[in-house]
Amino acid sequence: MQTIDENRIIRRLAGLGFAGNLLLAILKLCAGVFGHSEAMVSDAVNSFSDVVSTIVATVGVRISKRSADKSHPYGHERLESVASLLLGLLLLGTGFTVGKGGVDTIVSGHYAAVPAPGVLALVIALVCIAVKEGMYRYTRHYATLLQSSAFMAQALDHRSDVFSTLGSVVGIVGSMLGFPVLDSVAAVVICLFILKLGLSVFWNALKDLLDTPMSDEYEEAIRNFALSNDGVLAVDALRTRRFGNKAYIDLEIAIDGTTTLADAHAVAESLHDAIEERFPNVKHIMIHVNPAA
Repeated sequence: MQTIDENRIIRRLAGLGFAGNLLLAILKLCAGVFGHSEAMVSDAVNSFSDVVSTIVATVGVRISKRSADKSHPYGHERLESVASLLLGLLLLGTGFTVGKGGVDTIVSGHYAAVPAPGVLALVIALVCIAVKEGMYRYTRHYATLLQSSAFMAQALDHRSDVFSTLGSVVGIVGSMLGFPVLDSVAAVVICLFILKLGLSVFWNALKDLLDTPMSDEYEEAIRNFALSNDGVLAVDALRTRRFGNKAYIDLEIAIDGTTTLADAHAVAESLHDAIEERFPNVKHIMIHVNPAA
């Protein structure tokens, strides 16, 4: 994918995330305040935090796309993982804030004196679900194309909002039917969705920053591909590590011990180029050649 295409996609995702979340946050807040729904107010707080998360994700992705320089000779990809880490912390903070309000209301028993949510809150909640599902599918599609952990985290956040707003719908309907406590319960359920997502995003970002290996399936694919290349008799050792959304690979291969140095170098060079072409997320691969036993 060309850089200009990546920049255009990043701008689109940033615009969609910022404008979409801001509009939904205002709608949810209005529905919560005028429709007397604590769950919708909690959901609005979540959407306002999504506006901030969009900014963090966009800045992180843009910086990660910069070329290597003297200060960062291996590139800037890890800054996207830092952005994802911040997103995780933001989601955790939002989750605790949302949950505290719901728990306080349930414990105090004040929900009994609160007017039941109106039809306005229910209609806006259903509209928000449809919009958020569309934002999730759109963002996930382009996050996959960009191999962007930050935008994928944002896509998952959109999907989490779908389920959390479904919780709001349950709370609103339950309150309209004479069970006002369900609206506060829905706010707590929303909190649990946000906390679960926040922990997932935080943990995945932390793994990217701690040089954890790629998956067993990924390493097996590298190993099999190396063995399929001419001149490679065995794979003696293979180590991988994450670098943001990229992978570093250390590979030891065995070739015929009678091969000349020039020919051995040619085998390693050919394999090096083939792996980087076959696996686009490989940032760099170091190949060591051993004589076959």
